Amino acid sequence: MDLKSNHTAPVLTDPAPISKSRLGGYPNLLPYSHTGAFSELILNIPKKKTGILDDVRACSWLDAMKASSPPHRKMMKDSNNELAPIDSDAAYRAWMLQYPSALTSFEQIINSAKGKRIALFLDYDGTLSPIVDNPDSAFMSDAMRDAVEKVAKYFPTAIISGRSRDKVYEFIGLKELYYAGSHGMDIMSPVRQSVLDDHQNDIRSTDKEDKEVNLFQSAREFLPMIDEVLKSLVENTKDIKGVKVENNKFVAAVHYRNVDEKYWQTVAQRVHDTMKLYPRLRLTHGRKVLEVRPVINWDKGKAVMFLLESLGLSNCNDVLPIYVGDDRTDEDAFKVLREGNCGYGILVSAVPKESKAFFSLRDTSEVMEFLKYIVTWKQSSAL
Repeated sequence: MDLKSNHTAPVLTDPAPISKSRLGGYPNLLPYSHTGAFSELILNIPKKKTGILDDVRACSWLDAMKASSPPHRKMMKDSNNELAPIDSDAAYRAWMLQYPSALTSFEQIINSAKGKRIALFLDYDGTLSPIVDNPDSAFMSDAMRDAVEKVAKYFPTAIISGRSRDKVYEFIGLKELYYAGSHGMDIMSPVRQSVLDDHQNDIRSTDKEDKEVNLFQSAREFLPMIDEVLKSLVENTKDIKGVKVENNKFVAAVHYRNVDEKYWQTVAQRVHDTMKLYPRLRLTHGRKVLEVRPVINWDKGKAVMFLLESLGLSNCNDVLPIYVGDDRTDEDAFKVLREGNCGYGILVSAVPKESKAFFSLRDTSEVMEFLKYIVTWKQSSAL
């Protein structure tokens, strides 16, 4: 087979569309809990646990990898018994009955924010920047950067990305934001007193301006192991044309977007063989990317909780968190907000898919419009 070394980078595509209707219709945001949904943070680092293959174990490696590809247009027979494409726009409109546009539902969102402080959390790839073939070229537009900068002047704003924290900061370059990398396993936040003070993974550090900050790295002890795995993955996949192995500090990402589909099984097998030696690591599947990460009880949802507490915004009664993201890893954050009845998740997607989010936006351009809406509302309410 034609396997040649070529590290042209693939990146992230949409997960599979909905296979069946999500249970229940779209609910209004429930009344806020008075118990404080963000008051308890849990960090559990198992000393020994079998590696988990997550959703790829539920079906097969190849099926899971195909599931992250853009869905093929479904076909149906018309009255003349000839194949015709199903109206994808109609399917999307039906899906939006459960996940209304955050733009057309903006008044509802703002009504829920009356008397509360908005805290904004944003994913990066596919949310602030378009999905591109080369992950090193996922630059946000100047217009988007301006929109993010303006919203950060009025509301606490954090980026929670699967990228390394340093890398996502380089892409955005705004000092007004708070950054969490490696799916929330590497968080830089203001110095504060918290339930996690004196934890071995919670240390004082300084930012690029020598300002004292709090650095929380929930998977710190795994760093040497991740570095070792990265080297093995690079070596074990170097002969597969199109593979890109990315170092995201506490996550080793194997992108296969630019790999010929007939070699996807080979990619999966190479990653699987590498992981056999590391039972304390698990494999998760993103948008045309296999990610190797530590087996710990930490995700983007817990990162949201941690940041809210760090910013002094852990009281559900006077805070409205809003999380905007496009990837399945963002579902952990959507779930925290939905189950805590204390915020809104907004899914960015151009295709129907199941989600714990309340609202939707179609693409990055609509994300930018939503950010502008928030700024305009804040400016007008201050008059």
